Amino acid sequence: MILDDFLVKTSNGYYCKYADVFIDPKSAVNNSIVSHAHADHASPGSVNVYCTEATAAFMQLRYKHKAAKLFHLKEFKQVFTIAEVQFSFIAAGHILGSAQILMQYKGVKYLYSGDIKLQEDITVEPTEFVKADVLITETTFANPSFVHPNALDEINTLKDKRGPIVIGSYVLGKAQRINSLVNAVFPDKNVFIHFDIYPYHKIYERLGRSELRYEILQKKDIRIGREGIYIVPPLTYESYKIQYPYTFAFATGWDHLQSKQQMLKISDHMDWKELLTYIEHVKPAEIWAIHGNPTQLLEHFEGTDVKVKVL
Repeated sequence: MILDDFLVKTSNGYYCKYADVFIDPKSAVNNSIVSHAHADHASPGSVNVYCTEATAAFMQLRYKHKAAKLFHLKEFKQVFTIAEVQFSFIAAGHILGSAQILMQYKGVKYLYSGDIKLQEDITVEPTEFVKADVLITETTFANPSFVHPNALDEINTLKDKRGPIVIGSYVLGKAQRINSLVNAVFPDKNVFIHFDIYPYHKIYERLGRSELRYEILQKKDIRIGREGIYIVPPLTYESYKIQYPYTFAFATGWDHLQSKQQMLKISDHMDWKELLTYIEHVKPAEIWAIHGNPTQLLEHFEGTDVKVKVL
């Protein structure tokens, strides 16, 4: 029997009382299971943190000694038990080390998607599908109006640009994916990454799946307009836009953040069709919607055998 209170939303994140554990808590707790290392999912200071090796590495890089009292590192598909609940991590393809969290209690399987993408990305573990009775999923882009184009095609829009190209990107996950895509589309171009991105690249190189070709950006490179593609964090991107007459493109899946000069619509989440594909693979009896606007999802499954509710 599905338990409506198996996972509940609290002011500090999602809580499972049957294991006394929080999923992606917003602040320090005793027991924490972290789906991935983006700051809105991975907060510092918890006593016990269960996660993948890459997630722990990124948290330690960002939070140093405050990351956790004790990390419990788990491989993908490795089953571990807290109280009477069995847990395992399933690759989510969002960033390196990102995981769906499969929870089994009294014969019922609950699958927490975390942030997840289905598009190919050779820098991360490919997304895997498992069946579950309850799918607890993000609805970040759960609307038919959201269609994520092919990422390589987006990078290809830069092919006719002359001179230096500056790409704005978040330092973890997006920057490494952009670097890989640029290497594929522009194999002969120099790629320069900002020094804030470099330590995340190093973890990708140590624990990841693909080789990234790049140099660390020096101030003189951007100042003299050295030919190549520059990957920089958002604040640096905005600063450079004011100072230099180069081609600028910010990589994001959000329309309202797109650069008016050049759009790179590259998302690390599922769009509407991908969400429906994901649901088809999981085959849940119930969907518990989180992180976004579930209105279209509720309407889509109205009158079907699949029950949808907002968690």
